[in-house]
Amino acid sequence: MSGLAYEEENPLGTCRSFHSRAPFLFSVSRHQLTTNQSAICYLNSLTHLLESRLCVRVNDEKGVGFMDLWTRCDVEERLNTRKKSRYLIVQFVLRILNCLDPMHAIFSFDITFSFSSTHLFNVGVFGFLNEWEQKVSPLNVLGWFDQNSIALPTTAPILDQRRAIMQKVKPIIDAAGASGVNILCLQEAWTMPFAFCTREKRWCEFAEPVEDGESTQFLQALAKKYNMVIVSPILERDVNHGETIWNTAVIIGNQGNIIGKHRKNHIPRVGDFNESTYYMEGDTGHPVFDTAYGKIAVNICYGRHHPLNWMAFGLNGAEIVFNPSATVGELSEPMWPIEARNAAIANSYFVGAINRVGTEVFPNPFTSGDGKPQHTDFGHFYGSSYFSSPDASCTPSLSRYRDGLMIAEMDLNLCRQLKDKWGFRMTSRYEMYADLLAQYLKPDFKPQVIADLLLRKEPAP
Repeated sequence: MSGLAYEEENPLGTCRSFHSRAPFLFSVSRHQLTTNQSAICYLNSLTHLLESRLCVRVNDEKGVGFMDLWTRCDVEERLNTRKKSRYLIVQFVLRILNCLDPMHAIFSFDITFSFSSTHLFNVGVFGFLNEWEQKVSPLNVLGWFDQNSIALPTTAPILDQRRAIMQKVKPIIDAAGASGVNILCLQEAWTMPFAFCTREKRWCEFAEPVEDGESTQFLQALAKKYNMVIVSPILERDVNHGETIWNTAVIIGNQGNIIGKHRKNHIPRVGDFNESTYYMEGDTGHPVFDTAYGKIAVNICYGRHHPLNWMAFGLNGAEIVFNPSATVGELSEPMWPIEARNAAIANSYFVGAINRVGTEVFPNPFTSGDGKPQHTDFGHFYGSSYFSSPDASCTPSLSRYRDGLMIAEMDLNLCRQLKDKWGFRMTSRYEMYADLLAQYLKPDFKPQVIADLLLRKEPAP
């Protein structure tokens, strides 16, 4: 589950450098524990539950957090305070160790923290360790994503809405560039409100061509300026094929070039996700883009519910998979901290799970086909974006209510190291899976079910 979230101020405490093995100290101020500002599965649910069950306090009067307690306790003291020790151990299990150390923050990105204070953004900067190797040099990559709300009301002119969002995102990208970020991913359909719930076709005006669309040109200039790869999920209009609309991620290279695009593979038909009113399943397969900073892929939103979708990107060699999403609390929030993290483990790559934030209100009421009264909003987009690693560690999630940005320093060697350690590729039975899928696609498919014959025994006369 995603762990600690940062709210009204930057986290207090000291930290180690990325390659240091020294203990990491972490403390949380009291006001960061307020319920309405927490991210999913943050201290309010997990830590408070543990605190009540194990009778320990999250903070002492000086604001010392549980990580401080762990590192300051010598062995004898830990043995004498069994409940406190159990509490700390459970916390470590919930957050998972990264190469035998707790997940750690990095506080050297002064520009990023300054930006977050100026623009009232929630911010997190973290580093993933890997196992030291004698012959292989580190392959460190700085990945960045942001979660944001829309900039203007949905009643504003469409062109104004799009340009306002672009102006809102620009200083975020500027801060990323100044921080030396290598790869940046924006949220699903970042240029617009997530208006597909309304089923109104006027929102198609947000669609734009990949090659020369306004958002592409805007990001190409920034990618080239900052020597940065940018993933831009937009509503695409394919002018060469009957003006067809797609949910598409455009991959812009660090020279401002368009490397390629990927169209959303799985389209939801649940709740108010009326996306098939506008576009259908993509036709680009499971491409992996070999960029200047690593092999990346994009599993757009609903695709995270499909394990084979994740697997296909892994089979094609992905090292980082971004999951730009737009999803609301009532429907998917219990799944959110699990799916991307599980995918990172099962496929031995890093995952950036990105969700927009806020509640978007539309001018005309609509219904959901469930007998409930009509309404004007889709629900609350709960943010809570986070990075996860192939060794099961993950960063704290961003806020559930506030705009935010996350930087993660990733050594891509960890992908190979975990493949060596667990041997998931070697022990998989792809030929068995392929045979089952081939049989399943046939009209005369019969499930391989072996019945208990005793259950069908005729009763005695």
